[in-house]
Amino acid sequence: MTATCVILDIGGVLEITPETGCVQRWEERLELPLGTVHERMRDVWRAGSVGSISEREVHEQVAVRLGLSAPQGEAFMADLWAEYLGTPNEELIDYVRGLQGRGRLGILSNSFVGARERETTLYHFDELVEQIVYSHEIGIEKPDLRAFEAACASLNVQPENCLFIDDVAVNVEAAQAAGMQAHLFEDNARTITRIAAHLDADPLVPGGVPLA
Repeated sequence: MTATCVILDIGGVLEITPETGCVQRWEERLELPLGTVHERMRDVWRAGSVGSISEREVHEQVAVRLGLSAPQGEAFMADLWAEYLGTPNEELIDYVRGLQGRGRLGILSNSFVGARERETTLYHFDELVEQIVYSHEIGIEKPDLRAFEAACASLNVQPENCLFIDDVAVNVEAAQAAGMQAHLFEDNARTITRIAAHLDADPLVPGGVPLA
């Protein structure tokens, strides 16, 4: 039996994550030129996104490179995590929760070391879907095609039977290149309509409309 599948991104889709300006505020507080934080931390952020550095090492590098005390470093990272985690997109989360049993459900997210623990605690995404594939755990980020292959493999589904939802156009295009169906998230209403159409098109999904 061929399994129909929906795989979603987290940030900007399941989480509402507007920029908070926290980095700019820290630059002002530390009297650093605009852009200094990301310039000094770019390789650390990259390493954290593919899991080649630990959380402890991230904290150490933040303190050294930005000249922060231990309490300042903790406060800085807390601000970054608050922006990273955003707030839950309750409407979409509730809709996806109602899909359990109608197809395979997964998450594919570009992430950062420590994300799984925090998102599990706050949002219980591990109870929402069957598999979560984080870039910091597999060492590969979207739009690398291998990330999409890993997500499909984790759910034991074929790419052509999967609908991938992301708020970044290049990732949507990459998913299509990997053989998946894909939808650019712009709002909940259109996304829910697209997911429903994907599931209803599959005659093997309970409640689905049989194909002619």
